[in-house]
Amino acid sequence: MGKDLSEIFPSANNIFHQADQTLDIPLSSLCWNGPEKELNDTINTQPALLTHSLAALRVFQEHQPGFTPAYVAGHSLGELSAIVAASALSFSNAVNLTRKRGQFMKLSGQLNPGGMAAIIGLDILHLEQICQQASTDDEPVQVANDNCPGQVVISGSKAALERAMKLAIASGARKVIPLAVSIAAHSPLMQAGEEGYNQAVDSAGIIDPRIPVIGNIHARPLTSAEQICADLKLQLTSPVRWTETIQYLIKKGIDTFFEIGNGTVLIGLLKRIDNRARGFPLGTPKDFELLA
Repeated sequence: MGKDLSEIFPSANNIFHQADQTLDIPLSSLCWNGPEKELNDTINTQPALLTHSLAALRVFQEHQPGFTPAYVAGHSLGELSAIVAASALSFSNAVNLTRKRGQFMKLSGQLNPGGMAAIIGLDILHLEQICQQASTDDEPVQVANDNCPGQVVISGSKAALERAMKLAIASGARKVIPLAVSIAAHSPLMQAGEEGYNQAVDSAGIIDPRIPVIGNIHARPLTSAEQICADLKLQLTSPVRWTETIQYLIKKGIDTFFEIGNGTVLIGLLKRIDNRARGFPLGTPKDFELLA
């Protein structure tokens, strides 16, 4: 995660070491050397992903100093990277907030264990009906991530999740894939950590963005600090409306997207939402060579 980038670009290396100093943990060593089990603990994974994204962003800004995107957006945790890219939050405050996000989500998962599953081949409206049918007051399940047409993640209590998965299979889903997680992200089971996280959002020093941020909650631009804070406070328990986010941007005339950070998952989703859109990854030295 970002090791090659940091070896070549001092600006990327500086970001990783700034994260080490801010969090007072060897985050860069975890990203580059593991151990994998410790890196995969959500309290480390979340700041690691944000740090890699911002390291790649700094390299991009260094190479393209006159470039300003029309919009920024991020999927779930990635919304915090987008907020930093919009100059609405400092990196140090963001990496602290991201660490706290992981801590409060982990706490919620310990107090209210649950699960998540990817459903392939059913539309979002059908899955919302299935989740409603599978839920009870004590055992909720809901759509967590509307990733792209035909790929939706659901999240909730284990019992309700099992019921929803069976209903999805009976309704003709092509694949039902339980995810290897014990945290029911973007579901009511995250409520235990919501108050603590909301306090952390309030004290993070968020200001008005320089660039509109497309929020996860309503898939519409956030143009003030108040709107950003409100969006973040709802994020732990609300679905990520990623399909609508991309559709909104395309309607606004956006045809070129940069996925900044680790991997190319969002570019894959982009192509499934609108195959006319162009997506470029920016996370490795090779990516920057190809861009040049």
